[in-house]
Amino acid sequence: MSVEEELKKETEKWLSRIEKIKIAVKHEKGKEFVENIEAYVKDARYFLKKEDLIKAFECVVWAWAWMEIGERIEVIQKIENL
Repeated sequence: MSVEEELKKETEKWLSRIEKIKIAVKHEKGKEFVENIEAYVKDARYFLKKEDLIKAFECVVWAWAWMEIGERIEVIQKIENL
């Protein structure tokens, strides 16, 4: 498998996982976190479509970062995956 194929596979895997997660807002500030997560997911899909795999993967990483940080500071909470 080439580096490009592996990057695309990993991007799609983690993007698919984050898209299945429902998020509950626990604090007013959590709305901003959800907006950012959704924006990065949307951007990741856009860059995948354009075959810009590095930017797509970067967006997925940022989406997960916003989610993990939001959970850690308790402004959002992941609800069970669908």
